[in-house]
Amino acid sequence: MTKDKNFYKTFFRLLVVISLQNIVVYAVNLADNVMIGAYSETSMAGVALVNQIQFLLQMLSMAVGEGAVVIASRFWGKKDTAPIKDVAALSMWLGLVIAAVIWAVVFFFPQEVLSLFSGNEAEISEGVRYMRIVCFTYIFFMMSSVLLAVMRSVETVVIGFVVSVIAFFVNVGLNRCLIFGWMCFPEMGVEGAAIATLISRVVEFLIVFIYVLFVDKKVRLKVGSFFRTDKRIFRNYMKVTYPMLLSYTSWGVAMSVQLAVLGHLSVSGPESVVAASSIANTLFSVVSVACYGAASASSVMIGKTIGQGKTDKLKEYSRSFQILFIAIGLFTGALLFFSKGFVLSFYEVLPETAVLAESLMNILSVTVVGTSYQVACLTGILRGAGDTRFVLFNDLIWMWGIVLPVSVLAGFVFNLSPVIVFICLKSDQITKCFVALFKVNGSGWIKKCMINI
Repeated sequence: MTKDKNFYKTFFRLLVVISLQNIVVYAVNLADNVMIGAYSETSMAGVALVNQIQFLLQMLSMAVGEGAVVIASRFWGKKDTAPIKDVAALSMWLGLVIAAVIWAVVFFFPQEVLSLFSGNEAEISEGVRYMRIVCFTYIFFMMSSVLLAVMRSVETVVIGFVVSVIAFFVNVGLNRCLIFGWMCFPEMGVEGAAIATLISRVVEFLIVFIYVLFVDKKVRLKVGSFFRTDKRIFRNYMKVTYPMLLSYTSWGVAMSVQLAVLGHLSVSGPESVVAASSIANTLFSVVSVACYGAASASSVMIGKTIGQGKTDKLKEYSRSFQILFIAIGLFTGALLFFSKGFVLSFYEVLPETAVLAESLMNILSVTVVGTSYQVACLTGILRGAGDTRFVLFNDLIWMWGIVLPVSVLAGFVFNLSPVIVFICLKSDQITKCFVALFKVNGSGWIKKCMINI
């Protein structure tokens, strides 16, 4: 473990603020899930289907944003902020194109898209009602995510937390009014939840946009900054970002395929499996924020260290990061295991659904230890150093070459239970730890980071 006090001060400051921001973001999803679940289990299952599209968009926004972090954090380490404006412009336009394409697909073909995830017509119908409105949040979500990533690259993270808290209260308050019909508002069910989400995303974007234009003193973005370009930065940005786009696209599609696999299994009906998976994964998202916060924090710190020219510190920092990642994973697993009963008590679902959801949470409380280590090593340390291609190929091999084929065989050929299939789907969270351990403790990525940008 490094004895550099500034290392720990910076890491925990970034970790705490980013984790708090992520807690609030996922708490919005949890609140949506609980409130829709209280309204109707069918509606909750329909929203869970649509959330797979949101998850894909979120994965792509992370790729675009992390590409910005890798490049911009190095300039921040050099205290050269002018090129960060070019990075912000490139990432913003790329993100807008991606969001617009996804919007067009789901807006014009909602039934066809949701039919890929489930064969239950009732939940597909509810999902279509929700998606026709919520798809308009995609543009605002992408712009907010990109701008917050640029701010994160210069170690400005508090704004992300503040704006998430505001969005949370707006969303939950409007959910109360529009889902169930409260005060003078009509009862709108899933459509009310979609409208609440749309309004909260617009509010979120406006606050972030005003902050980066008029409050931030580090990057000093202006409207005109988004219409500038630099060929050298463009080449470097795309070299780092395109493997992440492919990796996150692969991951997002794979998660959708996982839901499709679970959604077509039969317990007390496909709806039971989808609802149970939604409950388990939503709680997992909330309690695992520190795992992903650690990855984001380490990525910024690695990029900044390289920008400062302190490559001799990378090995020392890497060893310290790994111990911290494991400790965070153990804490997260315990939190998930002991909180599952409390969270389940808020849901009004079938007994079969509750039992299945509890089993899935037990599995996640174990695999999250591996998630905390390998995700932070691969997407934090390696990506922060610019080694994005390795992460891409590693994900492709494990997910598409091993996990999904084995899970499909388990579910549809051997007719194993959804619990066993779920274990197969999450097994790579443990097995990829060995790859991460070997890669991060080698010296190849340190040598490569000195020449790849």
